[in-house]
Formats: sequence, C-alpha cells, structure tokens
Amino acid sequence: MADKPLILITNDDSISAKGIASLVKAMSSLGEILVVAPDKPQSGMGHAITIHSPLRLMKSNQFENIQSYTCSGTPVDCVKLAIYEILKRRPDLLVSGINHGSNASTNVLYSGTMSAAIEGAIEGIPSIGFSLLDHDADADFDASSEYAQIIAKAVLTNKLQSGVCLNVNIPRGKNQI
Repeated sequence: MADKPLILITNDDSISAKGIASLVKAMSSLGEILVVAPDKPQSGMGHAITIHSPLRLMKSNQFENIQSYTCSGTPVDCVKLAIYEILKRRPDLLVSGINHGSNASTNVLYSGTMSAAIEGAIEGIPSIGFSLLDHDADADFDASSEYAQIIAKAVLTNKLQSGVCLNVNIPRGKNQI
C-alpha cells in the first residue's frame, strides 16, 4: 500500500458543481485524489448504468494538480470506470458529493450521489455520500466540507465494515450544526 491513501471522488451534480469542488478541497490533505464525475448533472439517476450508448471519458483540468476526468455517463458509471479503467490500485476511500439537498429516506433510492457511494461499498471500498441540506445555487459549503474532512479522516483511520457505506446529511449553516 502506498504512503498516502487513495481517495476517489465523484458526485451526481457534475464535475463543475460547487459541492464537488468543496469536497476535493476537503480531501486533498488526506491523501492522493482522483476525481471522476459526470460531465453534466445526473441527479435522480439512482443506480443506473449506461448500456445503449458509448461512454466518453475525458481528462479534465477542473482541479489544479488533481487528476480528474469527466464522464458522459451516470455516477455509477464514473465509479466503475475509475476502478476498472483508470486506477492501478483500489481506492482506500470513495467519497461522493457534496450534494445539493437531502439524501434521506426514500431519496436514497433515487440519489446518484448515494448510488455512487453504494457502488463503492458493493466493490468493498469504504464509501461515504455527503449531502448539504440546501438547494440554493449559492449554498455555503464551508461547514459541510469541514465535517466531510473530519468524517473521512475517521473512516480512513478506523475503517468501515466491508459492504458498508455512510450517508451523511449536513444541515445548512454553521449555526445549525
């Protein structure tokens, strides 16, 4: 195993979403980062995979000094491509998000954010889906990214049972945490 943990980052809001940028920033001090995210919003795709059209994977310069790719497919496609086509070793952690809005209750069934995390867990990778309970386009991700870092660090240190993923829904605003 390498000195630094390998962290795979994805989402369902696209590689250009504010939430994934916050997650990349939060995870960058914890390990080596690979980002593979949809090239356009894929909210509500659930555990869908692309089967009737070619998948396109393109290098991205979205994040300075971070290896990143866009994918024409779903969040689950992103996870599968990262694991089986890009990476030379299994990730030590998969994080998905930070999603705009709740992924609680039945929303988990439809959520691309959580489906990516669940796919990671199915693959035996400790996985976490992060969501900020704020739909505002100008949502403040500062507090949620701080908590994402704390939780991810704890998972890297303490591990998760195989097949388990965490679903973390963070209230908006520092005063509500």
